Amino acid sequence: MKHLGYIQLIFIVLFIMLGWQVINRMLPKEESLSFLDIALQSAGNNRKELEKVLRHYQNNSTDSLKYKAACFLIENTPFYTYSDGELLNNYKSYYTWLKKSKGKTPQQVADSIKKIYGPMKEPSKTRDIMEIDSAYLCHNIDWAFKVWQEQPWGKNISFETFCEYLLPYRIGDEPLSYWRETYYEKYNSLLDSLRMSDSLDIEDPVVAANYLISKLPDKSHYYTSVTPYPFGHIGPEYVQYLSGTCREVTDFGVYLFRALGIPCAIDFVPVRSYVNAGHFWLTTWNKDGEEYMTDFPQKLRPVRKNWWYRWDDSSKVYRYTFSVNRKLYEQMAKYGEDIYPFWHLPKFMDVTYAYGYNFKKELVIPLEKLYKTKRIGKIAYLCVSDRDRWTPIDWTEYDAGRLSFQYIRNGSFMRVATYENGTLCFLTDPFYVDKQSNEICYYPSGKEKGDVILYAKCDIGRENAFRNRMIGGVFEGSNHPDFLEKDTLFIIQGRPTRLNITVKSWSDKEYRYLRYFGPPKSACNIAEVAFYGENDTVALSGEIIGTPGCYQHDGTHEYTNVFDGKTWTSFDYFKHTGGWAGLDLGRKVRVDRIVYTPRNRDNYVRPDDVYELFYCDKDWKSVGKIKATADSLVFQGIPVNTVLLLRNHTRGLDERIFIYENGVQLWK
Repeated sequence: MKHLGYIQLIFIVLFIMLGWQVINRMLPKEESLSFLDIALQSAGNNRKELEKVLRHYQNNSTDSLKYKAACFLIENTPFYTYSDGELLNNYKSYYTWLKKSKGKTPQQVADSIKKIYGPMKEPSKTRDIMEIDSAYLCHNIDWAFKVWQEQPWGKNISFETFCEYLLPYRIGDEPLSYWRETYYEKYNSLLDSLRMSDSLDIEDPVVAANYLISKLPDKSHYYTSVTPYPFGHIGPEYVQYLSGTCREVTDFGVYLFRALGIPCAIDFVPVRSYVNAGHFWLTTWNKDGEEYMTDFPQKLRPVRKNWWYRWDDSSKVYRYTFSVNRKLYEQMAKYGEDIYPFWHLPKFMDVTYAYGYNFKKELVIPLEKLYKTKRIGKIAYLCVSDRDRWTPIDWTEYDAGRLSFQYIRNGSFMRVATYENGTLCFLTDPFYVDKQSNEICYYPSGKEKGDVILYAKCDIGRENAFRNRMIGGVFEGSNHPDFLEKDTLFIIQGRPTRLNITVKSWSDKEYRYLRYFGPPKSACNIAEVAFYGENDTVALSGEIIGTPGCYQHDGTHEYTNVFDGKTWTSFDYFKHTGGWAGLDLGRKVRVDRIVYTPRNRDNYVRPDDVYELFYCDKDWKSVGKIKATADSLVFQGIPVNTVLLLRNHTRGLDERIFIYENGVQLWK
C-alpha cells in the first residue's frame, strides 16, 4: 500500500482530517485522540519506525524540544507524498543540461531528454507516513537542531519558527534525501568570515542570509518555464543548477538557508493575471521579526520597501507551511460541500496583509450586482482571470444577505463564483477595483455595440522596458563604412505603440550605408528595420553590417536578426551602449521611409496569424475569427464596456483580458 494515486490520496487525507473530528466526538474527553495518535494509526506497518523516533527523544530528558519537534513532523507526515524512479530521475537531468547546453534552446534540450529516455509514464506516488524510517527522521532533527544552536543568529529564532520554517525535512513532493549535511558541508564555509566579523550583526538571520547570497560562487539563473515533464518540486540535487522557473530557484534558497540555520518560507500567488501564471519567492525574518523577501538569489529586502510590493497586482498572497492549516480546513469543511481543489489540503496561510499596499480590508459585493439565479453552493469564491479561465484565490460564505472578502489587493479583474459539480458557477460580472480611487467598476455585457481596433493580445505595457529603450534611437545614412560622416534620417522620440511603425526619412540625400544606432543604455534593443526607396513595395537589401556580440553569448540575439524579416527575433547587444545594425546597399539610394519594430515577446498582432475575439457575457462568447493582413485587427459590432479576450490560434499562449475605451485597449 505504499503506492497510490491522486484520488486515493485525497480519500486518505479526508479520512484523517474528518476521522479525527468524528472519533473525538464519540470518545470521552479524557480518551480523545491527538493528531499524533491519528498519524501513528495511519502509518500501518511503518508505525514501529515512527515510535522508535519518539522513544529515542522521549527517553532523553535533555531532548525534550527534540521530542516536541519529532511530534510536529510525524503529525504532519501523513499529508506528504512523492514520486521516484530511475526514469523520473533521468528526466530531471534536464536541469543539469540546461546550464551546460550552450546554443540550445530549452525546448531543444527537453526534446533531447524525451528522445534519449523515451516517453515518461505517470509515476506512482509513495506516502511519507508509510515509507519514512527512524534513521532519516532522527538525522533530519539532529542536523536541524545542530545549525539552530551553533549559528550566532539562532538565538533570535523561536521554537515555533524553528519547527515550521527550519525543521521540515522536505519542501513539497520531492523524493526524500539526506540533503542537510550535504548542503552544510558545501556551503557553510561561505559564512566563516561573517562569524568572525566585528562590523556586521552576526545575530541577525537576514544579515547572514544576504551575506550568504553575496558569497555564492554562481548566482546566474537560467530562467525557463519549459520542462519535458511536469515535475512539481525536483529536489535538492537538481535545484543547485539554478535553472528552471522561480519554483526551482526558490527551492534552492530554501534548502540552502535551512541547512545553515536560517529559517525561511516560500510565499506565493496562485496566479498573476498579467502573466497568466503564479509566482514563488523566498521570505525570512530579521532578529526583530520583520519580514524580508527576495526573488532568489537577489538581495533580501524588507517586504514593505520592495519594488514588487507596490507594483504587483496579485489579489492574494499566501505562505506555504509544513503543517496543515487545520483551522482553515475545518472552517470550509463545515459547509459539507465539494471544495475547490486549492483548498483540499491547505498547507498554507494567508499573508496578503503583509503585502497590502493597495488593498481593501473588506471587499463587499453589493447584492444588486449578483445574478438573479440563486446558486446552491454555500461557499463563494473570489476568482481572478487566467486567459479565458477564472481561478479562485479566496473564499467566503455565500450568504444571501451579505457577500464580502477580507484583505484583497486591488488592480486585477475579478468575479465571484460558487463551485458545484466540479464547475465554477458565476455570481457576478467581471469587476475591477481601482488602485487610486478604491472604487469597484463592473463590466456587464450591454446592448450598445461598437467597433474595436486591436494591436495586441497581451499587455504590451509589460514590454515597456523594451519599448522605452528605443526612445532616442537614431536612423542614420552615410557614404562611409565607418559612419564617421553621417546624416540623421530619423530620431525616435516616443514609445512605439504597435508592431510595425512607419516614419518618413528627414533627408533627401542618397546613401550607400544605412543603420539603426541604439540610444545609451539600450543594448540596441530592436527587432526589425526595413528601409524603403520612393514608391518601393519591397524593402532595400544589402550586406548586413553591425556590432557583433549579444548579451546571451550564444548567438541568439545578434545584429543580423534586425534584417531577417522576423519580428519575433531581436538584437540585444552585449554592451549597454554603442550597438548598431545596418546595411551596405552596394549603391547609393535615397531612403523615403523606414519601418521599424521594437523588441517584443511576440504578443502584438502578427500578419497571417488567425485571431478570434471573445467577450464576456456570463460565459465567453465568440465574435468570430479573422486572419490578420497587417499589424492590427478590426472587429465590428462588439458590446461596449465589456471584458474582451483576443486569442491567437496560430501561435503563442500569452493572452490577457482587457477592456476597450476611447479607442484604446486597456489592460487592468
